[in-house]
Amino acid sequence: MTRALNKLSAAFVKFAPLGKHSDGGGLWLHRRTDGGGQWVLRVTVHGRRREMGLGSATNTPLKQVRIEAEKWRAVARDGKDPIKERERQRRLAERSMHILSDVARDCFETRKAELKGEGKAGRWFSPLELHVLPKLGKVPVAEIDQIDVRNTLLPIWHSKAATARKAMERLSVCLQHGAALGLHVDLQAPAKARALLGAQRHKVTHIPFLPWQEVPAFYASLDQDTVTNLALRLLILTIGTRSGPLRFLREEQIHDDVWIVPADEMKGKRNSGSDFRVPLSRQAMAVINKARSHERDGYLFPSVRKGVISDATMSRLMERRGMEARPHGFRSSFRTWCSEAAEAPWEIAEECLAHSTGGKVERSYKRTDFLEQRRKLMQRWADFVVPA
Repeated sequence: MTRALNKLSAAFVKFAPLGKHSDGGGLWLHRRTDGGGQWVLRVTVHGRRREMGLGSATNTPLKQVRIEAEKWRAVARDGKDPIKERERQRRLAERSMHILSDVARDCFETRKAELKGEGKAGRWFSPLELHVLPKLGKVPVAEIDQIDVRNTLLPIWHSKAATARKAMERLSVCLQHGAALGLHVDLQAPAKARALLGAQRHKVTHIPFLPWQEVPAFYASLDQDTVTNLALRLLILTIGTRSGPLRFLREEQIHDDVWIVPADEMKGKRNSGSDFRVPLSRQAMAVINKARSHERDGYLFPSVRKGVISDATMSRLMERRGMEARPHGFRSSFRTWCSEAAEAPWEIAEECLAHSTGGKVERSYKRTDFLEQRRKLMQRWADFVVPA
């Protein structure tokens, strides 16, 4: 015999007296002595009676609670315990909340302090954003395995080898972050995926550089005192820096004839916490003095609109001249000159390029950056590039 349903009215629920009131079909309203009320559904599963709370009578309207009650009655009719089923669905929903895209972004926010410029350039996150998240972003981290990782990175594993490796490394860091959050994560998934992908066939292409014998002529061709020309001239003369620190050079970083580059702007120096001192030759100081006339917002190499010149500005200048060489290649020009022409001590030449030398233990005992020795070598380089 079917029990009567929908016995109560909304008006009755609002002013219901103390006690238990049946709406039919096992749905009850319990009015408490404190004035509050609770909806409870009674069902029988495998001969066992279960009571399931369906929320506050104040916050859950009668119409809504009837729909919810029928949903769980149907679960009970299928022979399932509605309380256990609700808990299972809750755990599933909670796990689904921790999808890779959310974990990755939370990981990125946590690591920003370690990254150059707090990761504003996006270089740490971009391999994930471009090559991983479009495919795995909505997948819960608990479900990501080596097959998922392999299938995601396979299209670029050989064609974009460096990017693929970075994406793999970043993904591994994100999974470690997920594990630290208490999520069940397969931390070995990236390593196992790497084994499935195999060795990369990508051939490393070195940045083209100008032979050191041709550097003076190229430098002389930068005869106009434009922002780009001045930046490129200073890059050649202060070879230890890369384009990033140079483009963001500020007046307060110049101390007499030494340029102090903050550690977080120097590749390879960020983890050491040591600033990099660049000895400035007479020629380099002359370039800086000319660049001061272009200064805006503290930057010596501002762009036409706002901020500083872009990373590609100097490269485009060389490209427009039909040159294969690129600005970063002048580091190779200098290093070859040190070996072939200057016969400079290996350690001094490497320090000029801000390269780490020696093992970890040896570096921990080294207490000098060879500033005076580098000053002499950099002046010799400047005299070669800009002969009197």
